[in-house]
Amino acid sequence: MKRSLPFFLLFAFSCLTTVAQETRQAPFRKGTYLKVNPSTIINELDIYLEQDLSEKLSLELGITGIYTDYPDYVFFKRIDLGREKPGITTEQFVEGRGLGFRVGMKWYLVRQAAAFNARGTYFEPVLFYKKIFYPKEDVVLNNVIYKDDGDKSIYGIQFLLGRQMTRGKWILDPYLGIGVRSKVYHYTNHSSSGVAVNVDRGEVVNVLPSLHLGIKVGLSL
Repeated sequence: MKRSLPFFLLFAFSCLTTVAQETRQAPFRKGTYLKVNPSTIINELDIYLEQDLSEKLSLELGITGIYTDYPDYVFFKRIDLGREKPGITTEQFVEGRGLGFRVGMKWYLVRQAAAFNARGTYFEPVLFYKKIFYPKEDVVLNNVIYKDDGDKSIYGIQFLLGRQMTRGKWILDPYLGIGVRSKVYHYTNHSSSGVAVNVDRGEVVNVLPSLHLGIKVGLSL
């Protein structure tokens, strides 16, 4: 029994050392990630570039290409908020084109123990801006062609909670959150009253809360 005691102590010390080495957090290494958002593909393409700044913080920049604003038309048709609606036709909503930009700062609350970079559960405030241009639409009044047109500016802030996971070079980034956005519509419509032609230049402002649920996928560069 006395002879086996040193071997037991040596074995226990070896096990504790192995466990400590396995649970020790991997050294931090900055990473860069390129991602897209398939959850918004119905009306726009969102591309993101994320850069680690430190073990807990990363900066995420995004650019958005908008190829239709039809979901906004559906929203106005199905939900009546009791507010004035912009003088923009279905065809103009469908053919709307635009561009958007966003910037977010990710704060990683819980980092994966074996991660080499800032992967894990995060909180992210996001600021964004979008500009959409609606095509001109011909209106014939008194045998004269007039042009109806319009545009929309969107300003907003989001507060997202997500978890960024990796498998090899692949990135999976599901998120949910809340926000608020302001939509400012400008439009020009023409109408006739007898022989007179009226020009209606209007502005509609809507400020609405928003709920966000989506996923980003991409690669570690």
